[in-house]
Amino acid sequence: MKKTEKNSFFERLREWDEGNFDLTEETMGELHPPRPERKHQNMDWVHQHLERMEAREIGIFEKLYPFMAVILASVLIFFLLMVVSEMPAFGSADTPANTSVVIKRYIENGLAETGAVNIVAGVILDYRAFDTLGESHVLFTAAIAVFILLLQEKDEKEKKRDARILGNDLILKKTASVLMPLIIMFGVYVILCGHLGPGGGFSGGAIIGGGLILYSMAFNGGNMNRVINMKSYRLIVLLALLSYSVLKCYSFFCGANGLHTIFTTGTPGAIFSAGLILPLNTAVGLVVACTMYGFYSIFTKGRI
Repeated sequence: MKKTEKNSFFERLREWDEGNFDLTEETMGELHPPRPERKHQNMDWVHQHLERMEAREIGIFEKLYPFMAVILASVLIFFLLMVVSEMPAFGSADTPANTSVVIKRYIENGLAETGAVNIVAGVILDYRAFDTLGESHVLFTAAIAVFILLLQEKDEKEKKRDARILGNDLILKKTASVLMPLIIMFGVYVILCGHLGPGGGFSGGAIIGGGLILYSMAFNGGNMNRVINMKSYRLIVLLALLSYSVLKCYSFFCGANGLHTIFTTGTPGAIFSAGLILPLNTAVGLVVACTMYGFYSIFTKGRI
């Protein structure tokens, strides 16, 4: 019997099950008919509603902001005035500066206990060395934050341009070539003699950083990128902070438990004296110098 084209779906399905019919896409379409396309909904009213809500919130904020600012400032001023009213009069004999035993100990026993002729170096790198470690980490954290925000990758055009441009001011280049070694040498001297007189890691590191910046300005980078780049910066700062932390933890552990330490105060006035102050000054100086040059490089070139 000849098959008609108007067989029902179930008849064709039975024939396919008996092997006499192929389940084509047309049949599958009848089994799973396509869904009718939905008409595009107009969402303009939603955006208009959100814009009105945003404008209303901004208006409320602009009205409340002056009042909230005045209230917050008044509360802060009130507490500050309360603190000032409880403070002793200036020059009074009962001020903490005159009654504190710690300050007298710093002045009277600082040389014997730290071996540093410079009392300031003895305080910040011996008595309060952990505070200085925190300040060094603050510099490192600030540098990392700036790098995250502003660091850029060099493309091929910038690499060729940096290799081609080395500065055009001959007088500046010659002056920087003469001054840069002297500045670095003076910065190293300030760091190494920080326990003997005015100076230390912060001031010496700032001097070295200034010398590096001067050389980089004169030569538009020049060969500085081969000496101080992101890899060397991370290595120097990491080793400096780790060395500072390990040495001071060792010193405090030995001192708290009455153990002998290999770092002695030495002879006051000698270059190798004052215990750990010299290596700690060196670590701080490296962190400060690298951070200063890193800030200059990242703000001017977008990279280090």
